[in-house]
Amino acid sequence: MATKEGKCIIVSAPSGSGKTTIVKHLLKAVPGLQFSVSATSRGPRPTERHEKDYYFMDPDGFRKKIEEGAFLEWEEVYTGQYYGTLKSEVERIRYSGGHVIFDLDVEGGVNLKKYFGGEALAIFIRPPSIEALEARLRNRSTESEENLKVRLDKAKYELEFSGKFDYVLVNDDLNTACEEAISQVMSFLNA
Repeated sequence: MATKEGKCIIVSAPSGSGKTTIVKHLLKAVPGLQFSVSATSRGPRPTERHEKDYYFMDPDGFRKKIEEGAFLEWEEVYTGQYYGTLKSEVERIRYSGGHVIFDLDVEGGVNLKKYFGGEALAIFIRPPSIEALEARLRNRSTESEENLKVRLDKAKYELEFSGKFDYVLVNDDLNTACEEAISQVMSFLNA
């Protein structure tokens, strides 16, 4: 993809760190940003809608898209749960002159940063502590104890990737984190 097209903002974090909330805030605050809807093979949460929050696919359909080369990046984040970024989604936004914002798991964020290089700003949202992250995940009331343990173990692993991002933002206070994210994104887009 040529650099004359829109730029890319990659926002990644361990689950429960506030990345989706910060991405939604950026979409409202920064002109020209458009959300890249990811694909997943997991089922939708009660408030999620197909083609708005994710492109929901069954695992077989997702694997077929992999075989077709339809993804810029994809990963099996949890056993049987795939997530990926569709090439067609990113091209649609960038070729219309918009800037793409991604809400991705950590390894997906690292992969997209490698792909886009200087055309992307990669932001890592870090929770203030593992204990704070656990409290946030428990407050969601969407996870079983077993799933909660899996997510916390994965979060500990993902925190090790923060150095592969352009900017690490500690989400201790949501309002402060949102303002900091806006500042970083505006500086990058206006450079």
